[in-house]
Amino acid sequence: MKLTNLLLLTLIFSVTSLFSQSEVKGTVKDGDGIPLAGANIVVKGSTNGTTTDFDGNYTIEAPSDGTLVFSYIGFETKEKKIGGQTTINVTLSEGNQLDEFVVVGSRTAPRSNVDSALPVDVIGAKDLTSTGQASFDKALQYKIPSFNTVQTPVNDATSLLDPYEIRNMGPSRTLILINGKRKNLSALLYTQTSPGRGETGADISAIPQDAIKRVEILRDGASAQYGSDAIAGVMNIILKDSPTEGSATIRTGITTEGDGEMFGVSVNNGSTINEDKGFINYTIDLSKLNQSNRPGTVSALGEADGDLGFGADLGFVQEFLDRKPDAGNINGSPETAAAKFEMNMGYDLSENTKLYANAAYVYKKVNSFANYRTPYWRTLDENTGFPYLADFFPGDNPTTENGYDGYVPTFEGLLSDYNGTIGFKTTKNDWNIDASFTTGGNSQTYTVSDTHNRNVVYSPSTWVDANGNGTVDDGEITEGSQLYRENSQQSFDPGGTKFSHNVGNIDISRLLSDKVSIGIGAEFRAETFEVIEGELASYDGGGADSFAGNSPENSGKFNRYNFGGYLSLDYDVTDAFLLSGTIRTENYSDFGNTFVYKFSSRLKLTDQLTARASISSGFRAPTLHQIYTQKAQYSFVPGQGIQVGGLINNVSTQAKLLGIPQLDAETSNNFTVGFGGKLANNFSFTVDYYNIAVKDRIVLGSEIGGTAFDNDGNNIGTTALDDILRDNNLSDVSFFSNAIDTKTSGLDVVLSKKNIEIGNGNLDLNLSGNYTIQNERDGAVKDIALVAESGQSVVNATQEALFFTSRPETKWILGANYEINKFGFSFNNTYFGKTTFKQQGLDENLRTEFTPKIVSDLGINFNATEKLTIAFNINNLFNILPEWSFKAENAAGQAIIDDTTITSSGQTAIKNQSDLITFNQRYSQMTYDGYHFSQLGTMLNLSINYRF
Repeated sequence: MKLTNLLLLTLIFSVTSLFSQSEVKGTVKDGDGIPLAGANIVVKGSTNGTTTDFDGNYTIEAPSDGTLVFSYIGFETKEKKIGGQTTINVTLSEGNQLDEFVVVGSRTAPRSNVDSALPVDVIGAKDLTSTGQASFDKALQYKIPSFNTVQTPVNDATSLLDPYEIRNMGPSRTLILINGKRKNLSALLYTQTSPGRGETGADISAIPQDAIKRVEILRDGASAQYGSDAIAGVMNIILKDSPTEGSATIRTGITTEGDGEMFGVSVNNGSTINEDKGFINYTIDLSKLNQSNRPGTVSALGEADGDLGFGADLGFVQEFLDRKPDAGNINGSPETAAAKFEMNMGYDLSENTKLYANAAYVYKKVNSFANYRTPYWRTLDENTGFPYLADFFPGDNPTTENGYDGYVPTFEGLLSDYNGTIGFKTTKNDWNIDASFTTGGNSQTYTVSDTHNRNVVYSPSTWVDANGNGTVDDGEITEGSQLYRENSQQSFDPGGTKFSHNVGNIDISRLLSDKVSIGIGAEFRAETFEVIEGELASYDGGGADSFAGNSPENSGKFNRYNFGGYLSLDYDVTDAFLLSGTIRTENYSDFGNTFVYKFSSRLKLTDQLTARASISSGFRAPTLHQIYTQKAQYSFVPGQGIQVGGLINNVSTQAKLLGIPQLDAETSNNFTVGFGGKLANNFSFTVDYYNIAVKDRIVLGSEIGGTAFDNDGNNIGTTALDDILRDNNLSDVSFFSNAIDTKTSGLDVVLSKKNIEIGNGNLDLNLSGNYTIQNERDGAVKDIALVAESGQSVVNATQEALFFTSRPETKWILGANYEINKFGFSFNNTYFGKTTFKQQGLDENLRTEFTPKIVSDLGINFNATEKLTIAFNINNLFNILPEWSFKAENAAGQAIIDDTTITSSGQTAIKNQSDLITFNQRYSQMTYDGYHFSQLGTMLNLSINYRF
């Protein structure tokens, strides 16, 4: 490795051939002679580039015999040879958005989407805002078929950040970049039994939409080019960089149910620095979203049943539900307030050296709720209940002391997220050098209120010298006072989590000839993950009811570093045939070395048709969250209600006792082949097949329960697992492991027809889709001996469904945009295909399926003046909600569905199954394990934008 580095550095700094540089100026306009602000100008074969100002003017340093490439979203790309000229003016005609030059996917020089050897989606700022969605991640949900995000029905910490993914691979396997630099991960680890379980990812919802110029999504494995986390793809978010354009936006909205009120204000503006030597562009976004509530009507028979519910008196249950049919539950969309700040800047230090920087800070506060603790769940019974709750939570129940009517614990989360990059780009002897330092972090702290610590815990014993003889006699040691229950506080600080990283990058590229370009670079990254200790009462004896805090033994700071380097070569064999290759090696301080590669090719079959393919290996390092998280957590166990389970980390004493191995990196093999083209009459298309094989995939396994316990009075279990469960008062344990190998394949399709003249206006049509051909486990689950011998598995039917069938089997987006005079109309239709679940507790002979649905969005824009635009969006125009049904796996399953016999619980067998997976219908719309599109129904949004 050292010899390789030495040779590469020698190559870079020994090349001294000089090309004469000259300053080229000019103006870029459209076909009507209107200046194009923000058009891209790149020196072909290099990363040296600039953009036009508000008047369409540009200045760039370039070799006198070089070629300039001019591009702009929605316009044809043009190339102009410099040939010693100092002024080059260009007119771009409207054309295909696919011609926008993209940065992501190449370590040598930017290329257009059609010319790229890799599939890249380019989404402009206008496309994002046209969705009417309140956050960036939800806008992508309705623009990119292979991108999915979900809002979990049970919020807790997950309310701060919804899991997202590309190509059904989980959020951990999509790398997020800001202006080409790695964004920090969130501090949150998803542990709920819902899509995204066991994963973490960057908080893209924190990025203000008004700060985004465009988004480039590389739908291909790119670990060789960018390192860990890029198995499924890369999302590069390009920030606005105009020094003169700006706008202010006021937006508001509400659901047709009358809740979820939203109000936001954002300002984006820019300024030049030191007589146009530089620019600064900044965005401020403030927003407030009120709570939306979509509870189900709770089943009284299910609640009263001894096997499925709480074993309560049916009359008592019915009286409560007559007053509160939803059992007091609050689930849907939490109340959120956010302040977001983003800055992007550049400054010309000299003719060929540019300083650049960007920074962001986000503060978010979220209020959500746990499941309502009904008076027959947390009872006042002297022997088995909590009689002091009558004083803690007085209410209006006519049948209980002080009107006790239960309580609902609240969850308040505070999130802060920051990232920043500073660097410079320079050209030295025709070598393009980009050096940068990036820092970023995310912290999440919590407060749990309106609850209690219901556990029996005593303060340390005391000695009372009753005889005054200075010695301990019988009866002189007294047990300490009880700390909790009737003495419990009702608000707790359970701690939280933090993550931060510091990244140093150097990227060097050069056009060696008209045919060959080279890229070489290195990255150093240091990461720190911190589990913040909660106060004693939040975890002691089991902790606060609903959300236990972090105990001292499970808290602390954990860190690691890694160093990586890559070498990339592009060879234009002919004008039509491109070969590209990249190799990368990385060394991690906690698990060693990895080596990956990528080879890709593009062939222009005709001027209109291009074929492309790539093959690569990849890796994903286990996150520090996955390695070190250990905690007790509350979760719903069908048939048992809310139980306390334990998450054991892989470096703990408990893990060693159970024989759990430490985590290693995932590895992958990716293959992609596709076609793209621009045909006559502004019609374009791309079709790409992908195949991803992941080995040693890291998963958070299912909850493993105990086997049996001895009855000899010694409180000793028959296995090490039983001992750990009993000693820690846990119902089960779960842990991370490299448990499975997986195979995923599918098709991505994008069709576009632009500028269809209808009347006095123009119509654009877009159809894009993702179809999953294969997404399944490859081979047996790699269970440790103790789990296998107990007849259990870390990947059960529920886990299989979460990994492989909980996202739509296919998803299609058909959009139409029509512009006429001062009006613009958009009609977007998103088809969510079938999803399949095997919820916890569901009979093994059954499954549940969500019915395919089409969600339609309507947008109307009115350009009142040249500066003022009013936009009205109706999201989910036809109030489409998720619907699911039971499906039989076999004849036994069909018999359960068809059986009309009333069971001992007073219901049919299939109704009992329904109660099991919806917590007695509290989550009737989506079941307890999640869903694949919003359950809030129709949403109305209005925004007013004024351009400066």
